[in-house]
Amino acid sequence: MIELRQSFTNGADLVSHFLWPTLMLVALFFLRDREFGSTGFALGLLALPSILGMNAAMGMVSMSQLLTADREDGTLLRAKATPNGMRGYLIGRVVSVALGLLADLAILLIPGLLIIDGLAIGDVGSWLTLLWVLVLGLIATLPIGAVLGSLFTSARGQGLVQLPVLGLIAISGIFYPITALPGWVQWIAQLSPIYWMGLGMRSALLPAEAVAVEIGDSWRHWETVAVLGVWAILGLLIAPVVLRRMARRESGSTVASRRERALQRVG
Repeated sequence: MIELRQSFTNGADLVSHFLWPTLMLVALFFLRDREFGSTGFALGLLALPSILGMNAAMGMVSMSQLLTADREDGTLLRAKATPNGMRGYLIGRVVSVALGLLADLAILLIPGLLIIDGLAIGDVGSWLTLLWVLVLGLIATLPIGAVLGSLFTSARGQGLVQLPVLGLIAISGIFYPITALPGWVQWIAQLSPIYWMGLGMRSALLPAEAVAVEIGDSWRHWETVAVLGVWAILGLLIAPVVLRRMARRESGSTVASRRERALQRVG
C-alpha cells in the first residue's frame, strides 16, 4: 500500500498510470460505433473487456522490470540476507504489482463504462466472474514475470521480454476477435494466459449474444479455469526456486559491478 500511495504522488508514476489507459480510451471512443462484420456488435464493445485482460496480463512485464531493477540496485541482495527473505520479497512484489494493476484497471474501466454502451454490468454474476478471472489471471501471470525478470541482470535486456508479450497480445483476440485469425494462430494464442484472461473478461462484461464471435460459440469457463490454473501452479512452483538460485549468485561485488557499469552508461 505504501508503494501504491507513493506512485500516485509521483509525477512520473502518475504519467505511467494514466497515459496507457487514456490512449486506450481514445481508441475505444473511435471504435464504439464500428461493427465487427455482420454480427451487429461494435468493435469498442468487444475490445473494452479484452483490453482489461491485456492490461492485467501486462503485469508480467511490470513484474519482470521491477525484479530486474531490484536485482540491479541490491534490493534482492538485502532480501536474501533475511530469514525467508526471498519468499517474502516475492509475495510482497506480487501484492504490490497486483494493487497497481487494479488501480490502472479502474482508471480504464470507469470511463470506459461511460463511453461504451451495451456492457452487461447490471448483473452481480458478471462482477463475480470479473473478480475470479482477474484474481486467477494475476496469480497465473505475475510469478511468470518474476521468472522472466530473474533472467536479466540489467534493465537493458527487458526488451527481450516485452517483444514476445506484445506479439502474444497481437494474436490473442484483444483488439479483434480471434476467430478472424488463421486456425494455427488461434492455437498458438490459446497456449498463453493472455488469451484466456481476455476471454474471461469478455464473458463477464459482454452480453450473452456476443459469444457468437468466440471459438465454438462458448465462453469456455472451465477451460479458462484449467489453463490459468495450470499457469498459476507452474509459476508458483518455479518462481521461488528460480529466485533462490538467482539470489545465491548475488553478492556485494556483483551489485557494485553492475552499479559501476550503469554509471558508465549514464556518463
